Amino acid sequence: MLWSGPKRGLNIMCAFLALGFFSGACRRAPEMPAPTPPEVAVTTPVVRDVTVFHEFTGTTVASESVEIRARVQGFLERVSFEPSSFVGRGDVLFVIERGPYEAQRDQAQANMSSAEAALRRADSDLERLEQAVRTNAVSQQEVTRARAERDQASAALLQAKAALTNAEIQLSYTIIRSPIDGLVSRNLVDVGNLVGAGGSTLLATVRRIDPIYADFDMSERYMVQILDDRGGLRNPDQGSEVTATLLLKETGHEIQGKIDSFGNTVDPATGTIAVRAIFDNADARVFPGFFVHVRMPGQRLEGALLVEETAVGTDLGGRYVLVVGSDNVVERRSIEPGPLEADGYRVVLSGLEPGERYIVRGVQRARPGLPVSPSDAGSGS
Repeated sequence: MLWSGPKRGLNIMCAFLALGFFSGACRRAPEMPAPTPPEVAVTTPVVRDVTVFHEFTGTTVASESVEIRARVQGFLERVSFEPSSFVGRGDVLFVIERGPYEAQRDQAQANMSSAEAALRRADSDLERLEQAVRTNAVSQQEVTRARAERDQASAALLQAKAALTNAEIQLSYTIIRSPIDGLVSRNLVDVGNLVGAGGSTLLATVRRIDPIYADFDMSERYMVQILDDRGGLRNPDQGSEVTATLLLKETGHEIQGKIDSFGNTVDPATGTIAVRAIFDNADARVFPGFFVHVRMPGQRLEGALLVEETAVGTDLGGRYVLVVGSDNVVERRSIEPGPLEADGYRVVLSGLEPGERYIVRGVQRARPGLPVSPSDAGSGS
């Protein structure tokens, strides 16, 4: 059945509209212009000689440390120092009541005087009897007895002298002096308390902090390197001392020093050896018990490559830099990083060649495998 009239015209119009729609859809979309390569700043590695330093963590220790204890019993009469002050060797720190010990000293002195008198009388009696026996006025038995009494008197005098010496020693213990120069703690016992009863009461501690030690553990590998450089510990021509630097990370303070001693055993569980370094501490900035870092010089790298630390990235694959090739295409280059220098440059042990360009600014805009528009950032040398 054929359509006619208005319906036919409407159908023809719809057919033309559909044909126009499909023909328009078949036309190609206009091509977009290629993106402009991002701008980045590049430079080349710095080449210079570098000394590799090793850092170890350790704890500071007083060069001398003494516990001040009461060696005799008595009431504490005086504290002769200010807490947390520096004291000298021989300075009086404490005084314990002296009266009882002075009385013991005087009694011992009197006993010795009595023993001296007894010995003089025994000597006189023996001398008189020895003269009398020559004329048969006394028997030899009496002379023998007098000689024995003289020997007893001599022994009694020695005993009295020993008692006097002991009494004087006990009396000397009532005045407690510092045996070393150092920093004294607060007094641990107040005046009026009984000390020395049932044991030697701890009264205070004195620690010498100038110089000061730092104890730390050194790796076996680095220890072998030091011994190799010095030709062993017993080599008389071992040359200069092994230097070390004490670092306080909180303040950035550094103190120059040297290695004082090595342990005599490597711990098989950790592969480390105990080492002690010594440092000047005249300004008393470092106290015993500080957590510190000790830096020591290691291998000398001649002609080492260095890059700016800000250009070094890190991902699951490790440390890397972005290198720009001759065609300005970015390449991700894995590197083996070395120590970080004080000027902000990182030593590159492998993975980079001299003269290669690496990105120092605009790293976030660069993508490996895509081109960039590089500009010279200048040499970092």
